[in-house]
Amino acid sequence: MFGDLSFSHILILLLVLVLVFGAKRIPEIGSSLGQGIKEFKRSLKEATGDDPSPPRSVQPPAASGSSVPSGGDPKRLSD
Repeated sequence: MFGDLSFSHILILLLVLVLVFGAKRIPEIGSSLGQGIKEFKRSLKEATGDDPSPPRSVQPPAASGSSVPSGGDPKRLSD
């Protein structure tokens, strides 16, 4: 993808970056980009390493002759 870039192409890209963003903004952009990458890696590590326990399975309640109606409209407490 970037194999066709020569030294002159890189210099032209850097010149365009300096003209568009300014010389003072380029280090700020680089540091914020680096911090964003660090935060992304840290969140990936936390997401995969935080939960070592297996997920709990939820068992449905036993179907017995209870007085709770199943399905239909909900009961109103007062009319």
